[in-house]
Amino acid sequence: MLVWSGQTVSLLGSAAVRFAFIIEVWSAGGHATAVTALSLCAMLPQAVFSPIAGAIVDRITKRAALQIADTGGLLVVGVLALLHYLGELQYWQVYPATLLLGICASFQFPALSSAVPLLVRKDQFGRANGLLAGAKSAAGIGGPALGGVLIALFGIGPTLLIDLASYAFALVGVRLVRLRESKADTAALAAKAAEKTAGARPRITAEAVAGLRYLFRVPSLRALIANFCVVNLVMVFGFAVIQPMVLLRAGNDALAVVNSATGVGGVLGGLLMAAWGGPKNRGRGMMLGVVGMCLSALVVMALVDGVVGWSLAILVGALLMTTVNSSMQAIVQSKVPQEWQGRVFGAVMFLSQISVPLAMALSGPLADHFFEPQAASGSGLFTVLGPLLGDAPGTGMAAMLLLAGIAGTVVSLWGLASRSIRNIDVLLPDTDVPADDTGVPADDTGVPADETDTSADRTGVPATETTESREKRGERHEVRT
Repeated sequence: MLVWSGQTVSLLGSAAVRFAFIIEVWSAGGHATAVTALSLCAMLPQAVFSPIAGAIVDRITKRAALQIADTGGLLVVGVLALLHYLGELQYWQVYPATLLLGICASFQFPALSSAVPLLVRKDQFGRANGLLAGAKSAAGIGGPALGGVLIALFGIGPTLLIDLASYAFALVGVRLVRLRESKADTAALAAKAAEKTAGARPRITAEAVAGLRYLFRVPSLRALIANFCVVNLVMVFGFAVIQPMVLLRAGNDALAVVNSATGVGGVLGGLLMAAWGGPKNRGRGMMLGVVGMCLSALVVMALVDGVVGWSLAILVGALLMTTVNSSMQAIVQSKVPQEWQGRVFGAVMFLSQISVPLAMALSGPLADHFFEPQAASGSGLFTVLGPLLGDAPGTGMAAMLLLAGIAGTVVSLWGLASRSIRNIDVLLPDTDVPADDTGVPADDTGVPADETDTSADRTGVPATETTESREKRGERHEVRT
């Protein structure tokens, strides 16, 4: 709760400053391209730099990792505040500052997610992840509102100072909290330090790639990540046209309500996870949640019309998204060894975020030059979809939502049918099973892929001892699967 409160305040301050940056850039030129470029400066570094950030997180203590994002943000915002009060702040300086803040933020997800097992018991992973996800959604609602009020009343300077204070508050929480750093973690860090001294330590880029390889060498994690990557690409393709569709059909006020409903759904999902802890069968629960997300936030969103229907659909989708993401994080936290979690979470962030610019780049031109013209003329796909969706402005984008929802539902149902995903809690052992010292992850049976287990079983007989040798000693035994 100490870390959570600090991160909540920090996220709120960061969201307020991001909104202030948008106002600053818009006021300087009034061009949509400038605002879009600012969003890319914030998003791309988090996606691209996450694997490297995860590798760095695994090289240092979790306390130090938690401090990187907030310390970096404090320094960047501090320089901007200094420039402002010296009268030297120019609007173009916001872009490199946003880029640096994005790089700092790339540490937050792998550091915070890999620190959760050091803060709470294993049975509380889902609740802790739910609280953190709810804090992010709450900042998404309250941050822009706070930023708008601060800019209107005081200007950019005091807004930057408040963000500085929020970073400092988060750093104090990290310094005060007690982390259960295990002996294995300490030994792993000591071994890495020895490798560095001996000159045998791998490059940071190699360790970043190792996080991606880990995900794809463990069969159940590979199947889960592959399914999530495809669903995420399809869903982002649909989500990218929700805002222009609502604007075209109902205007600015409707979009504000729909965006608020998204944030409220995220907060409610976080509170639900905090109280519930998530499904017992996390694999099946996650895939059912993804099916629900696709049906509510995409299919229903396409079929209904009006602010109330859109808001309810997106609220349910955001609620389910929070529970799915929290359960996914809990699986990684319980199934991946602690010394690998930074790299694995960095790889998860990379794979989940890298599809966003691709989907956004495709969805806009397709909406403008293919779906909307066909919807207006009633040709092509709309000879079939027209009676279902109508022919009003925005129908082409509604069709994109519908198709994305159907595709996402099909892919997630395939994931639900996959034994590797559905039974991941059973197939993949918890981290109580020792990890391979060479860094090669255990397969779904819990045995390292390139080693033979010669440990003794509960009877004290080595596992590799043959049945014949036992019989020679006159021992009765039981063959266990």
